[in-house]
Amino acid sequence: MKTADNNNTSEEVKKQINRRSFIAFGSFIALNAVAYGSWKWLRTQPKIDGIERPLRKTLLTNERIFTKAISKNHLAETFPKSQAVKNFRVNGRFGIKTAPETNWALKVKLNDQETKSITLEELKKLPKTEIIFDFKCIEGWSQISHWGGVKFSDFVKHFDLSEQAAMNYVGLSTPDKKYYVGIDTVSAMHPQTLLCYEHNDMPLSNDHGYPLRLIIPVKYGVKNLKRIGNLYFSNTPPPDYWAEEGYDYFAGL
Repeated sequence: MKTADNNNTSEEVKKQINRRSFIAFGSFIALNAVAYGSWKWLRTQPKIDGIERPLRKTLLTNERIFTKAISKNHLAETFPKSQAVKNFRVNGRFGIKTAPETNWALKVKLNDQETKSITLEELKKLPKTEIIFDFKCIEGWSQISHWGGVKFSDFVKHFDLSEQAAMNYVGLSTPDKKYYVGIDTVSAMHPQTLLCYEHNDMPLSNDHGYPLRLIIPVKYGVKNLKRIGNLYFSNTPPPDYWAEEGYDYFAGL
């Protein structure tokens, strides 16, 4: 038989449960209101390079922290050629949907008045470097792949671009300039960065950026521009296609 004390205890428990439920529900509503208000506020902020200023500032802060936390000469892990995949996954076809130009040449901007055109044959006269590394896509997949080409640093030295390479950034784009990336010069001059014209000991296929693409193992795949047509140096960050879509500009590994 229930006693008065039991009834009182039961009522007190119910009150505590109701009170906690009310507090939890109220907190849920308040947090959602704050989140919605923050989202509304964020959408009113001016954009920098395609995304709202607070988000871009956060990405730039992360970049500064990341660049100071790692050695400028850190090397991506390499593998024996036997581990390279035979059919490397195509990481996007931006800028390569049309056939390559038959008279392709890499156009390097020296200054506002002068541009140097460099043919594939000229590039192939430089010492060839090969690398087998784990190519990482920002979408979450990776594959060990084998590439061959010219070290970017050798390219700079051979074509007397040291003055230009003293600037902070390198801008690259496809021949039609509709797809483009910006890279810090330190990473471009990294000993593993290649201007690549071969994949698995064969000329690049169209899908992999024939006739010339960037291979930069210290960056995610979004920075490995295919079918390079134009190249220039700058002291300010060049436009970057995916950074304008909200991705991290640095994209380092």
